[in-house]
Amino acid sequence: MISRISGTVEAVEGSALTLRTDAAGFISAIEVMVPAYLAARLRDRLGQPVMLHTIFYLEGQVQGTSFEPRLIGFDSPHDRAFFDLFTTVKGIGNRKALRAMAERPGWIAAAIIRGDTKSLVQLPEIGKKLAETMIVELKDKAQSFADANATPATGKPDRSQPVRPMEPALSQVEQDTVSALIVMGDQPAEAERKVKLAVARLGRLPADASELLSAALR
Repeated sequence: MISRISGTVEAVEGSALTLRTDAAGFISAIEVMVPAYLAARLRDRLGQPVMLHTIFYLEGQVQGTSFEPRLIGFDSPHDRAFFDLFTTVKGIGNRKALRAMAERPGWIAAAIIRGDTKSLVQLPEIGKKLAETMIVELKDKAQSFADANATPATGKPDRSQPVRPMEPALSQVEQDTVSALIVMGDQPAEAERKVKLAVARLGRLPADASELLSAALR
Protein backbone atom coordinates (compact mmCIF):
# COMPACT_ATOMS: atom_id res chain seq x y z
CA MET A 1 0.00 0.00 0.00
CA ILE A 2 1.30 3.47 -0.91
CA SER A 3 0.43 5.84 1.95
CA ARG A 4 2.65 8.80 1.10
CA ILE A 5 4.56 10.09 -1.91
CA SER A 6 6.80 13.08 -2.57
CA GLY A 7 8.21 14.70 -5.67
CA THR A 8 8.16 17.78 -7.88
CA VAL A 9 4.96 19.12 -9.42
CA GLU A 10 5.33 18.88 -13.21
CA ALA A 11 1.76 19.54 -14.38
CA VAL A 12 -1.82 19.84 -13.18
CA GLU A 13 -4.63 19.11 -15.61
CA GLY A 14 -8.11 19.07 -14.12
CA SER A 15 -7.83 16.89 -11.03
CA ALA A 16 -4.78 14.98 -12.34
CA LEU A 17 -1.36 15.91 -10.97
CA THR A 18 1.85 14.74 -12.62
CA LEU A 19 4.49 14.25 -9.95
CA ARG A 20 8.15 13.79 -10.85
CA THR A 21 9.89 11.47 -8.42
CA ASP A 22 13.56 10.59 -8.10
CA ALA A 23 14.24 7.79 -5.64
CA ALA A 24 17.39 5.67 -5.53
CA GLY A 25 18.50 7.14 -8.85
CA PHE A 26 15.33 6.24 -10.77
CA ILE A 27 13.38 9.16 -12.22
CA SER A 28 9.69 8.63 -12.97
CA ALA A 29 6.48 10.59 -13.47
CA ILE A 30 3.45 9.46 -11.50
CA GLU A 31 -0.15 10.56 -11.98
CA VAL A 32 -1.94 11.39 -8.73
CA MET A 33 -5.60 12.40 -8.61
CA VAL A 34 -6.28 15.26 -6.19
CA PRO A 35 -9.45 17.03 -4.95
CA ALA A 36 -10.48 20.16 -6.82
CA TYR A 37 -9.53 22.52 -3.97
CA LEU A 38 -6.00 21.08 -3.88
CA ALA A 39 -5.57 21.05 -7.66
CA ALA A 40 -6.22 24.82 -7.64
CA ARG A 41 -3.43 25.32 -5.08
CA LEU A 42 -0.97 23.04 -6.85
CA ARG A 43 -1.26 24.96 -10.13
CA ASP A 44 0.71 27.69 -8.38
CA ARG A 45 3.41 25.24 -7.29
CA LEU A 46 4.74 24.00 -10.63
CA GLY A 47 8.38 23.01 -10.29
CA GLN A 48 8.16 22.89 -6.49
CA PRO A 49 8.47 19.86 -4.19
CA VAL A 50 5.40 18.53 -2.38
CA MET A 51 4.53 15.61 -0.16
CA LEU A 52 1.08 14.01 -0.53
CA HIS A 53 -0.68 11.55 1.74
CA THR A 54 -2.28 9.01 -0.55
CA ILE A 55 -5.00 6.45 -1.04
CA PHE A 56 -4.34 3.60 -3.46
CA TYR A 57 -7.31 1.89 -5.12
CA LEU A 58 -8.33 -0.05 -8.22
CA GLU A 59 -10.76 1.76 -10.50
CA GLY A 60 -13.15 -0.40 -12.51
CA GLN A 61 -13.05 0.00 -16.30
CA VAL A 62 -15.50 -1.20 -18.99
CA GLN A 63 -18.35 -2.03 -16.61
CA GLY A 64 -16.00 -3.55 -14.07
CA THR A 65 -14.40 -6.14 -16.36
CA SER A 66 -10.93 -4.66 -15.84
CA PHE A 67 -9.27 -2.48 -13.21
CA GLU A 68 -6.71 0.32 -13.31
CA PRO A 69 -4.56 1.31 -10.31
CA ARG A 70 -5.06 4.88 -9.08
CA LEU A 71 -3.49 7.15 -6.48
CA ILE A 72 -5.42 9.94 -4.76
CA GLY A 73 -3.36 12.54 -2.91
CA PHE A 74 -4.00 14.99 -0.05
CA ASP A 75 -1.82 17.52 1.74
CA SER A 76 -2.47 16.02 5.19
CA PRO A 77 -3.65 12.75 6.80
CA HIS A 78 -6.56 14.77 8.23
CA ASP A 79 -7.86 15.68 4.77
CA ARG A 80 -7.36 12.09 3.60
CA ALA A 81 -9.45 10.87 6.54
CA PHE A 82 -12.23 13.30 5.61
CA PHE A 83 -12.24 11.93 2.05
CA ASP A 84 -12.61 8.41 3.44
CA LEU A 85 -15.62 9.61 5.44
CA PHE A 86 -17.07 11.64 2.56
CA THR A 87 -17.09 8.64 0.21
CA THR A 88 -19.14 6.55 2.64
CA VAL A 89 -22.18 8.61 1.58
CA LYS A 90 -24.37 6.69 -0.84
CA GLY A 91 -23.97 8.14 -4.32
CA ILE A 92 -20.50 9.65 -3.75
CA GLY A 93 -17.72 7.59 -5.31
CA ASN A 94 -14.06 8.52 -5.51
CA ARG A 95 -14.24 10.47 -8.78
CA LYS A 96 -17.38 12.34 -7.77
CA ALA A 97 -15.87 13.19 -4.39
CA LEU A 98 -12.76 14.64 -6.02
CA ARG A 99 -14.87 16.96 -8.19
CA ALA A 100 -17.23 17.87 -5.34
CA MET A 101 -14.41 18.86 -2.99
CA ALA A 102 -13.94 22.28 -4.54
CA GLU A 103 -13.65 23.69 -1.02
CA ARG A 104 -11.47 22.58 1.87
CA PRO A 105 -12.68 19.61 3.94
CA GLY A 106 -13.06 21.84 7.01
CA TRP A 107 -15.48 24.10 5.16
CA ILE A 108 -17.53 21.18 3.84
CA ALA A 109 -17.66 19.53 7.26
CA ALA A 110 -18.80 22.78 8.88
CA ALA A 111 -21.62 23.12 6.34
CA ILE A 112 -22.69 19.52 7.02
CA ILE A 113 -22.79 20.10 10.78
CA ARG A 114 -24.85 23.29 10.33
CA GLY A 115 -27.28 21.42 8.08
CA ASP A 116 -26.48 24.08 5.48
CA THR A 117 -27.87 22.70 2.20
CA LYS A 118 -27.61 26.17 0.62
CA SER A 119 -23.82 26.03 0.83
CA LEU A 120 -23.47 22.34 0.00
CA VAL A 121 -25.45 22.54 -3.27
CA GLN A 122 -22.93 25.09 -4.55
CA LEU A 123 -20.31 22.35 -4.62
CA PRO A 124 -19.90 20.63 -8.03
CA GLU A 125 -21.88 17.37 -8.37
CA ILE A 126 -23.95 18.06 -5.24
CA GLY A 127 -27.70 18.56 -5.69
CA LYS A 128 -30.24 19.26 -2.97
CA LYS A 129 -31.16 15.60 -2.40
CA LEU A 130 -27.53 14.52 -2.12
CA ALA A 131 -26.76 17.46 0.18
CA GLU A 132 -29.58 16.38 2.48
CA THR A 133 -28.26 12.81 2.43
CA MET A 134 -24.78 14.06 3.36
CA ILE A 135 -26.20 15.94 6.33
CA VAL A 136 -28.20 12.96 7.58
CA GLU A 137 -25.33 10.48 7.23
CA LEU A 138 -22.38 12.63 8.32
CA LYS A 139 -23.65 15.27 10.74
CA ASP A 140 -22.66 13.22 13.79
CA LYS A 141 -19.37 12.06 12.26
CA ALA A 142 -17.89 15.26 10.83
CA GLN A 143 -17.29 17.22 14.05
CA SER A 144 -13.54 16.64 14.16
CA PHE A 145 -13.13 17.91 10.58
CA ALA A 146 -15.13 21.15 10.81
CA ASP A 147 -13.50 24.55 10.37
CA ALA A 148 -14.99 26.96 12.89
CA ASN A 149 -14.02 29.89 10.64
CA ALA A 150 -16.01 28.72 7.61
CA THR A 151 -18.54 31.31 6.50
CA PRO A 152 -22.11 29.97 6.88
CA ALA A 153 -24.78 29.97 4.19
CA THR A 154 -22.81 31.86 1.55
CA GLY A 155 -21.36 29.08 -0.54
CA LYS A 156 -17.92 30.61 -0.07
CA PRO A 157 -15.30 29.96 2.63
CA ASP A 158 -13.65 32.75 4.59
CA ARG A 159 -10.65 33.55 2.36
CA SER A 160 -9.16 35.74 5.07
CA GLN A 161 -8.30 32.66 7.10
CA PRO A 162 -4.82 31.20 6.53
CA VAL A 163 -4.63 27.96 4.60
CA ARG A 164 -2.53 25.26 6.26
CA PRO A 165 0.82 24.98 4.45
CA MET A 166 1.63 21.75 2.67
CA GLU A 167 4.12 19.48 4.37
CA PRO A 168 7.63 19.81 2.94
CA ALA A 169 9.05 16.96 0.91
CA LEU A 170 12.01 14.96 2.18
CA SER A 171 15.41 15.90 0.80
CA GLN A 172 16.83 13.74 -1.99
CA VAL A 173 19.26 12.05 0.41
CA GLU A 174 16.41 11.26 2.80
CA GLN A 175 14.20 9.95 -0.03
CA ASP A 176 16.99 7.67 -1.27
CA THR A 177 17.55 6.34 2.25
CA VAL A 178 13.83 5.72 2.78
CA SER A 179 13.71 3.84 -0.53
CA ALA A 180 16.68 1.71 0.51
CA LEU A 181 15.02 0.82 3.82
CA ILE A 182 11.79 -0.12 2.03
CA VAL A 183 13.74 -2.42 -0.27
CA MET A 184 15.22 -4.00 2.86
CA GLY A 185 11.73 -4.73 4.16
CA ASP A 186 10.57 -1.70 6.15
CA GLN A 187 7.12 -0.21 5.68
CA PRO A 188 7.19 3.39 4.29
CA ALA A 189 6.11 5.03 7.56
CA GLU A 190 8.67 3.07 9.58
CA ALA A 191 11.41 3.80 7.04
CA GLU A 192 10.73 7.53 7.19
CA ARG A 193 10.64 7.44 11.00
CA LYS A 194 14.08 5.78 11.08
CA VAL A 195 15.50 8.35 8.67
CA LYS A 196 14.21 11.32 10.69
CA LEU A 197 15.59 9.82 13.90
CA ALA A 198 18.95 9.24 12.22
CA VAL A 199 19.13 12.86 11.07
CA ALA A 200 18.23 14.01 14.58
CA ARG A 201 20.94 11.81 16.13
CA LEU A 202 23.57 13.01 13.69
CA GLY A 203 22.53 16.63 14.13
CA ARG A 204 22.94 17.24 10.41
CA LEU A 205 21.86 15.94 7.01
CA PRO A 206 24.63 13.79 5.48
CA ALA A 207 25.78 14.52 1.95
CA ASP A 208 25.08 10.99 0.72
CA ALA A 209 22.50 8.29 1.40
CA SER A 210 25.02 5.63 2.42
CA GLU A 211 26.04 7.53 5.56
CA LEU A 212 22.43 8.22 6.47
CA LEU A 213 21.46 4.60 5.85
CA SER A 214 24.22 3.42 8.19
CA ALA A 215 22.96 5.78 10.88
CA ALA A 216 19.36 4.65 10.37
CA LEU A 217 20.34 0.98 10.79
CA ARG A 218 22.08 1.49 14.14
